[in-house]
Amino acid sequence: MDLCEIRGGRLDVITEEAEHQELLSRGPSTMDPHSGASDRGRRANISTFQRFSVDTDDSLRFEPCEDSPSTTGAEDGLDEDDDDDDVFKEGETETEIVTTRNQLQGKVVEMENFAGHLEEIFLTVEESFGRKEQHLEQHYNDVLLTLSQRYDERAAGLEEEKKSKLEALYRQLLTCGRALDASKELIEAAQEVHRSRDKRLFLQTVMPTMKRMEEFAKDEVDLTLSTRLEFDTPIADLADVKTMMDSINVVPAPSAPVINPQLPGSATQTSLRVCWSLFSDDTVEYYELYYRPVLEDTPADSTCAPHVSKVKVKETHCTVTGLLPDAQYELWVTATNTTGISPASEKALYMTVPSPPVIKQRECSSCPEAAMLRWESGNTNPVDSYTVELSEMGADGTESGVSESIVAVPTCQCLIQLQAGRGYLISVRAVNIGGPSDRSDVITVSTTGTFFRLLEDTAHPCLSLSEDGFTMFYGDEELPIGSMALDDRTFTRCVAVLGDLIPVRGRHYWEVEVDYGTEFRIGVAYEDTDRSSYLGANNTSWCMRHIVTPSRHKYEFLHNGWSPDLRITVNPERIGVALDYETGTLSFFNVALEQHLHTFNCHFQTYVQPCFSLDNPGALTVHNSIEAPQYMFV
Repeated sequence: MDLCEIRGGRLDVITEEAEHQELLSRGPSTMDPHSGASDRGRRANISTFQRFSVDTDDSLRFEPCEDSPSTTGAEDGLDEDDDDDDVFKEGETETEIVTTRNQLQGKVVEMENFAGHLEEIFLTVEESFGRKEQHLEQHYNDVLLTLSQRYDERAAGLEEEKKSKLEALYRQLLTCGRALDASKELIEAAQEVHRSRDKRLFLQTVMPTMKRMEEFAKDEVDLTLSTRLEFDTPIADLADVKTMMDSINVVPAPSAPVINPQLPGSATQTSLRVCWSLFSDDTVEYYELYYRPVLEDTPADSTCAPHVSKVKVKETHCTVTGLLPDAQYELWVTATNTTGISPASEKALYMTVPSPPVIKQRECSSCPEAAMLRWESGNTNPVDSYTVELSEMGADGTESGVSESIVAVPTCQCLIQLQAGRGYLISVRAVNIGGPSDRSDVITVSTTGTFFRLLEDTAHPCLSLSEDGFTMFYGDEELPIGSMALDDRTFTRCVAVLGDLIPVRGRHYWEVEVDYGTEFRIGVAYEDTDRSSYLGANNTSWCMRHIVTPSRHKYEFLHNGWSPDLRITVNPERIGVALDYETGTLSFFNVALEQHLHTFNCHFQTYVQPCFSLDNPGALTVHNSIEAPQYMFV
């Protein structure tokens, strides 16, 4: 079927459906009084086209249903139930049209893919024909060159033979000439002696002349030809020419193919698309692609080497399936024709796409303007980069259509700028040369307020943290110093812990729920604050301290060991902490009374972290992701 006809038919279906919807949407009030019957007739005509069929060699063809209502004027008497049935049938018709249209679109996609495959085969045939033609032309030129060389050699031999024959005949001709001259001289001498009148002179000369004639007569003159007049006709050795002629029908074994480097986006978690080239005019019947995984801990013993698999294909590309995710594969290829198998190509390394990263929710934090996302690669092989995908969360908690991607993230953490008062769904993909991985599990990030958890690796050994990371406990049992696991980040003297506040300058707010009888310190400190010092006793921490005495509850606001003389009459059970980098203030509030307790005025040189300490057994609970009340930052 012609693609244009298919698409044209699809447009006709859409047009008919639009006209049908328009007719249904019109009310009787928008038409003249005499148009009712015609309108029902049009609806009846439309409803008769309840389905259509698609043939492989025709355009769309509509077929009327056998149970379609009559188009005569008798239907004017139908009651409302019949009208409802017509509407129901029309709805079924629309559904059937949409379903068939989707099926048709799927067939169009399949035909387009098949056409692309045919185009690849066409190009392969063209390339094969070109190589065959060049191969035949090369053989033809080689045969002509060999015959030309044989002709030149034969012509040179004939020239040499002619020269030798002419030289032999010339030497024989010279010998005959000398013999003729000698006989002519003797004849003339004999005639002179015979004509001599002087008898005495005759007697003196006749004997020598006779003797000379006798000696000349004794010499035999060879009157046969010294050479043959016929030329030799040697048998021409054209065995090599015959071999070359026979080799026209014999295809040489192909040369070694060359595997192309891996292209970006050429892999999935379980498949690789491999391409190679043949830089010669060899004819190839098929290729065999060999591959095996590369295992770092494979022993040198060949018996423990990974299993080698192979795929047989006719094209210069192949998609290998059934592979491991996040794995390196070693690949090589050979070419084969009727004559033999080529040498193997050099081995190439390809990689499947990585496994999805694992977001570490305990280490993620946020504020109204941004979010800090941290994750684990979860891959044994190197990852080129990461892509963070986020979309705004709708009112029903589902993902909205608007999404954004942050690409080329080099490390396993990313600070993302967000809009305040929104909810976001965030995921991460790992990317290597093969392509991006599937996305990680989606986490929800809210920018209503500041959100963080307590850092377990900074907690004093006597502290216990809840599973959600928001509550700290200090038990009655004292641990011996020898059993405490201490490191550079752990508090050693003050039973304290830091919070993982997002490193963003701006306004941050959180609340701390405290017990009436618990002595505590809450505030902020630099990340490198002295772990062997109490909070508020140095110049790197600011805190509010609660002390229980026999007579009263005492509150101090400590920095560098000094506190102003303040008295709080109502013990707060929930304390609000407001940190403002822009104004350089740290304020404390009694949340229940909306009462301001104290404000530190300071200019923080670097980012600070929330800090919490217990001076006697008890517990503290942090509440965050709370929108700051308006009175906090007045």
